[in-house]
Amino acid sequence: MSMFATGLNPKYLEPIKRFRLIDDTFFNICFDGSHECMQLLLSIIFDRIDIIVKEVITQRSAHNLYGRSVRFDVLAVDGDGKIYNVEIQRTDEGASPRRARFNTCLIDSREVAKGTDFKEFPKVWVIFITENDIFNAGLPIYHVERVITELDQPFEDAAHIMYVNGDYRAEDAVGMLMHDFFCDDPDQMHYKELAQRAGFFKHETKGVNAMCKIMQDLMREERDAWLSEERTNTALDMLRDNKPMEEIIKYSHLPQERIEALAQQLR
Repeated sequence: MSMFATGLNPKYLEPIKRFRLIDDTFFNICFDGSHECMQLLLSIIFDRIDIIVKEVITQRSAHNLYGRSVRFDVLAVDGDGKIYNVEIQRTDEGASPRRARFNTCLIDSREVAKGTDFKEFPKVWVIFITENDIFNAGLPIYHVERVITELDQPFEDAAHIMYVNGDYRAEDAVGMLMHDFFCDDPDQMHYKELAQRAGFFKHETKGVNAMCKIMQDLMREERDAWLSEERTNTALDMLRDNKPMEEIIKYSHLPQERIEALAQQLR
């Protein structure tokens, strides 16, 4: 592959080589629309071979369906209508119990049609793949289920939470999966489905072009977010100094409606 023949931006090539599936950007692009990768992941986590994925939606493909603050890493639906939300979490704080509760509520509010009878609510799994063993027990997977405490019986609300320990490295299916998630070289991966998908975006021209475009978009989003924050802070400082509206608009480059909303916050 020649970067000069394809017009690839050389500054992105080295970062692309270092991407791993535990990096949510790379996880998203590799799993976007890939039923094969998603079925592999779920079959290993659930230790089953009969899960048939019929739909995979990631942050990239759902940007028109979900607001930025409520995007999921990956949503998948199987042939029985079960919903799986897989989240990559590099920090322990990101995989907090309340985050799992939040995701479950969002899935119900967005995926369950209005008027659906409660008994028809789909089974939902929120699955965190964490960089660290956040429970420090050395287990490959932690299952979280609600129970009726006094009866020691399951509370059948069809909502389930799982944590996959990214620090786990035993010579079993989950251990090999976590090795692959932390591996930046597709040739060193155990599972061919993941190796082929990662290799496409790291080594093949079309895939690398797609990664370069995504990185450009990410840099643009980061720049726009920084500019927005800077402009907001400028407007807030000028509001505190009781500067006239015309002057605030001129120096903050914000519309009057946004400045008026900020003024309300300061009251």
